[in-house]
Amino acid sequence: MLSSTCKYGIRAVIFIAAKPEQNTHTGLREVSEKLKIPQPYLAKILQILTKKKILHSSKGPHGGFILMVPASDLTLMDIIDAIDGRDFFDSCYITGEKCNFDEPDRGVCILHNDLRKEKVRLEKFFSSKSIEACAAQLKKYPSIRL
Repeated sequence: MLSSTCKYGIRAVIFIAAKPEQNTHTGLREVSEKLKIPQPYLAKILQILTKKKILHSSKGPHGGFILMVPASDLTLMDIIDAIDGRDFFDSCYITGEKCNFDEPDRGVCILHNDLRKEKVRLEKFFSSKSIEACAAQLKKYPSIRL
């Protein structure tokens, strides 16, 4: 469903948002070590999120990453959009073409009608989960591992 890249991106953003020092940058090495994500791979993911203006990065001894968007306004869907795009939600699994959610299938895709409701439900779910809420859960239950 979601790519590994996207899952790592979500984990990294939640980790950054959950830091007690909200206005300080979180270093690449710290995120990589805590989440056990290879540093070069994570750097590329965080670069994508920086280009999409979800994160801000700065170099230097006190550099790292910080959220550009308030965690309360940032959703899981924003991260998914930035990394994977909407193909999972908008494309037919059989033909690869964009699904038309406003009209019944007309028999073009054998999965369309069955999956349409589930795709819409998942999109609403990801859109309703803020990074702030995810970070709060992480803080509330420290045993949760990202």
